[in-house]
Amino acid sequence: MKLMRTALATLLAASLALTGCGKGDEDGKKEGGKIELTVATFNEFGYDNLFKKYMDQNPNVVVKHKKAATSDEARQNLLTGLAAGKGLADVEGVEVAWFAELGKYGAKFADLKDDALKDRWLDWKVKAATLEDGKLLGYGTDIGPEAVCYRADLFKKAGLPTDREEVAKLLEGDWDKYFEVGKQFTSKTKIPWYDGASGLYNGMIQQLANPYEESDGKPKPLESNTDVKNVYDQLVKHKDLSAGLGQWSEDWTAAFQKSGFATMLCPAWMTGVIEGNAKGVEGWDIANVFPGGGGNWGGSYLTVPAQGKNVEEAKKLAAWLTAPEQQIEAFKTKGTFPSQTKALDDKAVLDQKNPFFNDAPVGKIFSDRAKAIKTQPFVGPNFFTINTVVADAITRFDVEKKNPDESWKQALTAYKELSLK
Repeated sequence: MKLMRTALATLLAASLALTGCGKGDEDGKKEGGKIELTVATFNEFGYDNLFKKYMDQNPNVVVKHKKAATSDEARQNLLTGLAAGKGLADVEGVEVAWFAELGKYGAKFADLKDDALKDRWLDWKVKAATLEDGKLLGYGTDIGPEAVCYRADLFKKAGLPTDREEVAKLLEGDWDKYFEVGKQFTSKTKIPWYDGASGLYNGMIQQLANPYEESDGKPKPLESNTDVKNVYDQLVKHKDLSAGLGQWSEDWTAAFQKSGFATMLCPAWMTGVIEGNAKGVEGWDIANVFPGGGGNWGGSYLTVPAQGKNVEEAKKLAAWLTAPEQQIEAFKTKGTFPSQTKALDDKAVLDQKNPFFNDAPVGKIFSDRAKAIKTQPFVGPNFFTINTVVADAITRFDVEKKNPDESWKQALTAYKELSLK
């Protein structure tokens, strides 16, 4: 089975094997007659307090949380359990980008389609987890709508507006407008406009409907892929605006403590990363704008493996955890931005502010940014393989300062060696 359109950026699902439950384990109940449900997650879903609340409301249920130490461990646990047909949690958290790989295991997941819940999520969030036959693999948890984070103090140095609403107006438009303002900034300050080309490439590629594969999963030959080459050429053309930093590298992290760059694309969850890296640095703010309209980076789901002994109870728990009320609580706890339509308009979300970003109304900003997302790229079985080839080419010219034309030729060679069909 192949998936319909899915979002860019990484999936993970995690889980450790169910441990023995004592007497009555055969029917999925632990000793004492209570139903035991395990929930496997990774990173921060913001559910710790919610599990207790669910057990208080459902005294016949005991919820146990299994959290993977790393995303790689989580993914491996999931794939191992699916292949073995045993060992998975009753509810498995997954990241969106891995749905392409999970499509072939569609029969091993419970169908979560429920007419009572069909209008709960943003349309594109649901489509990302829907198979071609209509089966729904996951209930949406969070999303990563993107805005532009910027250093107001550096904007002031360049004589540019610093107020977030004025900055949003300044950057409103396509990518050409973003680069045009960047030229104005760098000519006045000699400070890089953005952190690195890889982050921009990620944001730009998300706005292509079929960046690497046709909708039937057939790979698009890289040598004739004008959409991807145009994005690459844009980044090469404006490479002087880049700080040339690879995201998550030590140099990238250190740059936040200096005047390393003025702007960066930031999904809701990235605000926590910026705040941590730029601790003690004043001037960061967020503009309610994104070049080209809207973009999403990341987001997770809850799935229910069919191998579980309490599938129906697990579906109820997954549905409850992903209801607007619970996702709002998760947002308050861990900053995971909700994907539920009602949550996006809820006062508790809209009133949320972030002191580090000059009291930016992050709830309102990211709610608007979520509504601005119109499409997500198709992610088929070869998406990440091809994306790595192009991303490596971008790193070569942006970070390693190698010749862009030669780097692209290397990418074409690497693509041919994949022998994709």
